[in-house]
Amino acid sequence: MSARHEEIADALRRAIDRGEYPVGGTLPTESDLAARYEVSRGTVRQAVAALTSEGRIGSRQGARRVVLGNRRSQSFAELRSFAQWARAMGRTATGRVVEQHRRPATADDVERLLIEPGTEVLQVLRVRGLDGEPVLVERNVYPPWVAGAVEGLPPECESVVQALYDEIGIIFAYGEHTIDAVGAGTQDADLLGIRRGGPLLRIRRTTTTHAGRPIEWSDDRYRSGSVSFAVANSIGSNPLARHVG
Repeated sequence: MSARHEEIADALRRAIDRGEYPVGGTLPTESDLAARYEVSRGTVRQAVAALTSEGRIGSRQGARRVVLGNRRSQSFAELRSFAQWARAMGRTATGRVVEQHRRPATADDVERLLIEPGTEVLQVLRVRGLDGEPVLVERNVYPPWVAGAVEGLPPECESVVQALYDEIGIIFAYGEHTIDAVGAGTQDADLLGIRRGGPLLRIRRTTTTHAGRPIEWSDDRYRSGSVSFAVANSIGSNPLARHVG
């Protein structure tokens, strides 16, 4: 028999999935949820913690929690973490480092990471998978203040975002993304198990702290059919969401 907080977490997942609590909206307060389910606030906190760990809900907005995503559509906030998005979709994320090395910054690095020309940066090539299938090639570049922590991570680290938060308290707060399509080169084709020249969805992104300090910039290339992206526009915001392809 499942614990009461697990039952409440399941009920909240279903409510989020059917749109009762839409992405960008908020959950009821802990007090309201405790009254609805006739439990203590501590039990509600356990249920909420489960949804937070899955990436479905995020930071507080007053006394409430903001809904980040559901099984059908993941919000822009989850775009920063491939592993978190995969867990929320009920998928298993994997990752492995193919190669990493330090090198002098290029002109792109200088512009994106706001560093001086000639600064040494860390470049990392990773392959990400879903349920054992390779779907994404990541080429990340890190500035010196982050590079050492990244070098200390295990090669098969599932979530770099979470690991950097756990290790040195870095929070990936903001991201700027450019989306286009490219053909697979020899290396990408080999890593993803596709033909050379096959279509890839490319996401180039720069991620910063709350204060605007660049943490990384990357060139992410998704295998065709693995994911898609959708933008919901409104007069007040433009949340970007990812879907299974």
